[in-house]
Amino acid sequence: MAQPYFAHCSLHDNNSQPLMQAEDEQEFRQFHSLPKPPALYLKGASHSHNSGGAGGIAVAARLAKKGYKVTVVEKNADIGGRCSLMQENDYRFDQGPSLLLMPSFFHQIFHDLDTSISAEGITLRKCDLSYRIWFPDHDHLDLSTDIPSMKEQIEAHEGPYGFEGFLRFLVESGRHYNLSCEHILHRNFATIWSLLRWDLLLALPRLHVFESIYTRASRYFHSDKLRQAFTFASMYLGMSPFDAPATYSLLQYTEMTDGIWYPIGGFRTILDALVKISIRHGTTYILNTPVTSIELSDDHQHITGVRLSTGETLSADIVIVNADITYAYNNLLLSKTTYSKSLQNKPTSCSSISFYWGLDTTLPNLQSHNIFLPDSTTYKSSFDTIFKKHQIPDHPSFYLHIPSRIDPSASPPNTDAICDCSDGDGHEDEDGDA
Repeated sequence: MAQPYFAHCSLHDNNSQPLMQAEDEQEFRQFHSLPKPPALYLKGASHSHNSGGAGGIAVAARLAKKGYKVTVVEKNADIGGRCSLMQENDYRFDQGPSLLLMPSFFHQIFHDLDTSISAEGITLRKCDLSYRIWFPDHDHLDLSTDIPSMKEQIEAHEGPYGFEGFLRFLVESGRHYNLSCEHILHRNFATIWSLLRWDLLLALPRLHVFESIYTRASRYFHSDKLRQAFTFASMYLGMSPFDAPATYSLLQYTEMTDGIWYPIGGFRTILDALVKISIRHGTTYILNTPVTSIELSDDHQHITGVRLSTGETLSADIVIVNADITYAYNNLLLSKTTYSKSLQNKPTSCSSISFYWGLDTTLPNLQSHNIFLPDSTTYKSSFDTIFKKHQIPDHPSFYLHIPSRIDPSASPPNTDAICDCSDGDGHEDEDGDA
């Protein structure tokens, strides 16, 4: 049996969402009418669980390209945040995202910055298999963009008409993807009223926002294994497939059509490239400097800048915060509001625990991305234990990522670098322990 050459363990808190994420051209158009310099981009702030990631750096690069004077303030000594990198004894691990979906979005970002992914020295490689899904009876299912292979596997579980159900599921998932891109992903929702658009309201019934992804998948698949295989991805969102809106089947659609990709050298190669681009356009980075507060005007109606842990104040016309929303409102804005207080009572997503193993051998039965699912009789209860009881289930789902399968530079020859990630409750007990 393979023994870990070394191992690390870390806890990840994914409880809240960024205050503002602007990653597409639509969201930047709002800045055209604003005065140019100075502008300040703030990310990471002083929240111990957050530092600069790909989204925030892309914002900085876009704004700088448009002529803004951009300063990035980061509490850590390096960029990365939830997209950081760990290296130990020639083993490399991504400590955040481990797979790349919707590659066209990434290509578009670099295109908008007058460059390209390849021109910046980044190589995206497609995984031959999207996932190998393992079940307790040692059966496994290989998900990929190889339609003949999918047909053979699905009919083995569902019978001769099962493939037709799979295609109908893809049609619905594709509709969710296209409608979401058109009405949601490429739109900016500045206020609650911006949701009340006729085109969006008319699209809602076709997005199935009021049905769970498991409910919709059950219309097209009869076997428990396929229902599990095409719904587990809601774990990406920190949500149970029995609660996540069916709209999120768009994830399965892009996995089955575009496939799953990986940047050779790890996800930090993308961040490093975006940082270099932003610097070329004039962005300034201030690292290892926490932000203690967002400064307001005397009447508390306008933001005037940020105060740093050094005591220095940076003035700005615009402050963009990429810290967690609850932390930002309650710790960075000194003027508390009803909204900031209400955020503390909002339901949150789950957290995760990750183990990082460097093996002195390889595990040939495993692919780059491996999902281990519980028996169908405990599939739902495992999520209920996390989200309703706030406990760790006896039979959890877990994910093994082996980057060395697709990128040999992730570990020495004839070895494997493995990340083991499992969802868990993100709440704390009275003693402050997770």
